[in-house]
Amino acid sequence: MTVLGAPAAPAVLTSAELSQVDAQWRAANYLAACQIYLMDNPLLETPLEPEHVKPRLLGHWGTSPGLNFVYAHLNRAIVRRSLNAMFVTGPGHGGPALYANTWLEGSYSEAWPEVSYDKSGLRTLFRQFSFPGGVPSHVAPQVPGSIHEGGELGYSLAHAYGAAFDNPHLVVGCVVGDGEAETGPLATSWHSGKFLNPAHDGAVLPILHLNGHKIANPTVLSRISGTELDELLRGYGYAPRYVEGDDPAVMHQAMAAALDGALDEIDGIQVRARAATGPAGPATWPMIVLRSPKGWTGPSLVDGKRVEGSWRSHQVPIPDARGNPEHRRQLEEWLRSYRPELLFDEEGRPTSEVTALIPRGDLRMGSSPHANGGLVLRPLRLPEVSAHAIPLVSPGGAVAEPTRVLGRWLRDVFALNRKAANFRLFGPDETASNRLDAVFDVTGKTWLCEIEPVDEHLAADGRVMEILSENLCQGWLEGYLLSGRHGLFSCYEAFVHIVDSMLNQHVKWLKVHRGIPWRRPVASLTYLLTSHVWRQDHNGFSHQDPGFVDHVANKSPEVVRVYLPPDANTLLWVAEHCLRSRDYVNVIVAGKNDSPIWLDGEEAAVHCARGAGIWEWAGTHPDSEPDVVLACAGDAPTVEVLAAAKILREYLPELAVRVVNVVDLMRLQPAAEHPHGMTDREFDALFTTDRPVIFAYHGYPWLIHRLAYRRANHDDMHVRGYIEHGTTTTPFDMLVRNDMDRFQLVTDVIDRVPGLVARAGAVRQRMTDARERHHRWIVEHGDDLPEVRDWAWES
Repeated sequence: MTVLGAPAAPAVLTSAELSQVDAQWRAANYLAACQIYLMDNPLLETPLEPEHVKPRLLGHWGTSPGLNFVYAHLNRAIVRRSLNAMFVTGPGHGGPALYANTWLEGSYSEAWPEVSYDKSGLRTLFRQFSFPGGVPSHVAPQVPGSIHEGGELGYSLAHAYGAAFDNPHLVVGCVVGDGEAETGPLATSWHSGKFLNPAHDGAVLPILHLNGHKIANPTVLSRISGTELDELLRGYGYAPRYVEGDDPAVMHQAMAAALDGALDEIDGIQVRARAATGPAGPATWPMIVLRSPKGWTGPSLVDGKRVEGSWRSHQVPIPDARGNPEHRRQLEEWLRSYRPELLFDEEGRPTSEVTALIPRGDLRMGSSPHANGGLVLRPLRLPEVSAHAIPLVSPGGAVAEPTRVLGRWLRDVFALNRKAANFRLFGPDETASNRLDAVFDVTGKTWLCEIEPVDEHLAADGRVMEILSENLCQGWLEGYLLSGRHGLFSCYEAFVHIVDSMLNQHVKWLKVHRGIPWRRPVASLTYLLTSHVWRQDHNGFSHQDPGFVDHVANKSPEVVRVYLPPDANTLLWVAEHCLRSRDYVNVIVAGKNDSPIWLDGEEAAVHCARGAGIWEWAGTHPDSEPDVVLACAGDAPTVEVLAAAKILREYLPELAVRVVNVVDLMRLQPAAEHPHGMTDREFDALFTTDRPVIFAYHGYPWLIHRLAYRRANHDDMHVRGYIEHGTTTTPFDMLVRNDMDRFQLVTDVIDRVPGLVARAGAVRQRMTDARERHHRWIVEHGDDLPEVRDWAWES
C-alpha cells in the first residue's frame, strides 16, 4: 500500500546510536520470545533440549516486536530530551514486550527483587510468564509503568488522555493496535485531542501500529488505501507521520526522524499555548503510523506456511518446540538470530550497548511515578458536609432534590481544589440534567472547539468533562485516577451498562493492584447513578434499568461498594466518604427529583456510618418485639415503606412495626463474605430471626435474596422491587406496576403476619380498592392521585 506523507527519512541516528537502539530492540525481542518458550537455558549456553521448553506454550508474539521497537525509540528520546514519559500499551497481549523492556531498564527487578538483574533473574522472568503462579500474558498491574489492563481492547487512548489531563510536563506514548482500532471505544477516543488543552495539560502521542492482522483476519485500517487512512486521521484532528517497512536499519532511521519531529511539534504547540500566542481552538496534534510485519523478525515459514507478516504469528509461531525436533531446531535458530551472546554478558546482564539509550531513575517508563499514581496522589480538600446539609425540624419536614444539593457541595470541591487542579467531573452530556449544574458557578465544561452565542458553560479551562460516550468518560476517568488524581462519574442509571466490561477490567486491576506491595493506593472510581428507574416515567421503558448494581455486586468484595442514600443529607455523607476512599469502586444511586429529607445532618452521618439501622420514629411500639419488619433501600422505596408504615399506624395501631433503612447495600452480606457485611448477631438484631420482613428495594428483588440467603430468617423475607414492568406513565404508577407501592406493601404485611389476614380483611380490601382507584385516576387525569402526589410523613 502506498502511504501519503512518507518522504525518505533523513539519517538522524549516528552509527553508534543506530547500533545501540538496534541492540536494545533485539534484546527485547529475544526476551519476549524466550518468555513464551523457555523455562531454562536462558542464554542458550547449550543446545536446546525438550526440557528447556515449556510444556504449554502460551502468549502472543505477533505484536511484541513492534512494541519493542517503539519502546526503544521512546527511550532514546527520553535520554536525549530528559523527557517525562509514560507508555500505554494498546495491543491486548503485549505482555512479553513490556516485561522484557522493564526488565532491561531495571525497573522490573526493583519492583520484583526475586526477578534479579542477571541470569537467574532471566530464568525466573521466562519461567513465570503465562505459568501457574506466575504473571499473565497481557499487560497487567504486575508490570511496572503500566496503568492499562491489556485483557480487553479499546481503551488505551482514553486512558492515555486521562493520564495527560492536568499533567503539563508529561508525554504519554500510546500504541494503538490496528485490531484495537476497530473497537467502538477506540474509534471515539480519537476525539480526545479536542479536549486536551496544551496550556495546562500534557500531551499524548498516538502511535497507530499497523501490522496487518488480528487473531485470524486482516485489519481494516491496514487494508484501506493510504489516501483514505490519511484523510481519516487528519479528519480526527491529527497530523500523521508515517514509518513503513521491514528493513531494521531503514526503519530505525525513519522512526527516529518521525519521533523527533512529533516531539518538536508537541513542544511548539505547548510553548505557543502557554505563552498565549497560539491559535484558538483545539491543536492539531502529531501522531505516528507505524507499519511493520506482524511477528517481525520471527520465523518466516513454519511447516511450509507463512508466519512472519501473517495472522499465524499472532500467538505462538512455532507450535510444538518441545515435542517436535524440527520445531525445536527452528526455535533455536530463531532465538540465536538475535545474537544473545552480544546482548548479555556471562552473568546475564545486558551489555553496555543495550543499555546505552535506556533512561535512568524515574525517567524510565517503568518507574514513572505517574504510572503508580498513589506516589503523586494528594488528598482532596473537601468542604464540610454539615454546611451543606438541609436543616430539619422533624423527619420529612423538608424537601430537596438530592443531586442538586450534592451539586452545591461539588461546586465547593472544585473551588477548594482549584489550585491543585486534581479533580474533574465526568459524564455523558448529563451534568445539568442530573441537577449538578451548581458546579458551573466555578468551572465550565472543557471545550476547545468553536463556541456559539447559544452555548452555555463552555470553557477551554473547564474541569467538567462531557462527551456523549460513556466509554470515553470512564476511560478518561480511569487514566486520571490511576495517574494520581480524583474524579467522579455521573451517569443515567440505565445507560451505565455501556461500561459493564470496563468496570470488570478496572475491578480486576484494583484487586490485583491492592496485593502488590509497591503499588500505592489510588483514589476510588465513584459512580453517581441518577435519573434512575423510578423517575424515568417520562422517558419510558428504554430508560428503566437498575441492573448495574447486580453486575457490581458480583465483583470482588474487597473492591466494590454500593450505596443507596435515602435522602439528600445521606447522599452528602456518602459522597464525602467515597471521595476520601482509596482502591474501591463505589456506586451511589440517588434521585434528582424532589424528595423528603428524613434525617438531619448529624443523624445522616451516624446512619451512613452504620450502613443500616432502625428508624424508631417511623415504627410503632419500639419497646416491643416487632410483628413485622418493613425494610427499604433506595430513595423511592424509602418513601413507599414510610407511607405504608403510616397506613399501618392508622388502620392497625396495635401492630408492632419496625422500619429498617439500608444505605450500604453490602451490609446485607455476611461478614465472612464482604468487609462491610454484618455478623449474624447484627443482622438478627435488625431483622429478627423469625418475623416477616417486607423489603422494598430499588432494583431487581432477587439481589436482596442473594445477599441475604444465608441469614436465619431469609425464608421470612419478601422482597419487592423492579420486575421489568416499565413504560411511560406517572411516577406512582411505576411503583404500582412493579408491586412496590405503599398499598401493596400494606397488603404484603397483612398476608404475611400470622393471624392478621383474618382480622384485617377490611384494611386489605381498602388497599386493593386504592390501587384500582389509582388506575382509573391516572387514565382520566394524567397525574397521580392527590393523596399520593401530595403525601407527607406528617401532615
